[in-house]
Amino acid sequence: MPHHPPTRSHRRAALLAGVLAAALVLAACGGDDDRSDASTTTDAERATTTSVATPAGSTPADHATPDGAPAGDPEPSAACGTPAAQTASVTEEHHSITVDGGERWFLLTTPPPDGDDPLPLLLDFHGLSEGAEIHTRMSGFDALAQGDGFVVAYPNGTGMPVRWQVGPGDNPDLRFVDALIDTLGAERCLDLSRVYATGLSNGAMFSSVLACQRPDRIAAIAPVSGLLYPEDCQTQRPVPVLTMHGTADPILYFNGGVGSLGGLMDGTTDASSVSIPPADIEGAGYPANVRSWAEHNGCEPTPDDTRPVPDVLLRTYDCPEDAPVDFYVVEGGGHSWPGSAFSEAIINIVGPTNMALHASELVWDFVSGFRLPER
Repeated sequence: MPHHPPTRSHRRAALLAGVLAAALVLAACGGDDDRSDASTTTDAERATTTSVATPAGSTPADHATPDGAPAGDPEPSAACGTPAAQTASVTEEHHSITVDGGERWFLLTTPPPDGDDPLPLLLDFHGLSEGAEIHTRMSGFDALAQGDGFVVAYPNGTGMPVRWQVGPGDNPDLRFVDALIDTLGAERCLDLSRVYATGLSNGAMFSSVLACQRPDRIAAIAPVSGLLYPEDCQTQRPVPVLTMHGTADPILYFNGGVGSLGGLMDGTTDASSVSIPPADIEGAGYPANVRSWAEHNGCEPTPDDTRPVPDVLLRTYDCPEDAPVDFYVVEGGGHSWPGSAFSEAIINIVGPTNMALHASELVWDFVSGFRLPER
């Protein structure tokens, strides 16, 4: 969720975690934090939002098979075709694995059994101080995964406040992701050519890092409110990118910089009262990060702008077919997950949420049309 330098005080981080936990209770039906609330919240979100199809020119359907899957052959994981392969559907099931001698964990949601075809995997990374359990309410992928037939894992970071490492140098979170994919692939029949990453804020930043540091494992990314183009990007492979960012983000400013979080975290400041710099779509910060990915992917420099719904500008680039770059500019939007009822409920912390977009459906519609090049 909110991203700020790790040097900020633990007291403030704890306060924010408390506010988010309270918001979770507010957003959940009846305040009961059991697993049934996750699907209930998701259904409510989907009932009050409008899905927006990926625009012509960058739609995965342009290079998909008739059933909507991307062209090419799957890469079955180790569990495929074995008696030990698990097929039962689960919702936010807690899994622990050992990485670097310590315990790491993630929540897992899988669809009901339907044949023996390898399933795609979506990794959804929480924001700073948010944690996996709260983030499931923010993005609400459970019902979508079980209805559309993909596996979604919500990994949990480390530290206080809980976070993902996005800077240069040794990164144990990358090894956690490697272990998570390997472990799941040994237990469930996955298509290892269709592993994708998304996330919010600090989780968006980490999914950007994965595209650069694990280009042989991550087929496409869709960061929300926090796309990076890391200076030490290790991949020459064009990576399909969808991202979105609010022009009135009070936490990660649209053109770069971090907002003053003290008042937002202790409840003395409402996001609506925060002075936010004017947004420049041709400027620095997140628009520049989008341009860097477009250049990396070999796209033409002049984008095309359309308006799919009110208060949203969709910027697309003329890119190679297998490497589109799509940027949803949410005008007046905050540090939020578009279409999320949970996000809308914490407007005092994150600012406005655009409910005419459904970020989770947009994310899945986009990434699901791609697979890794044949290896």
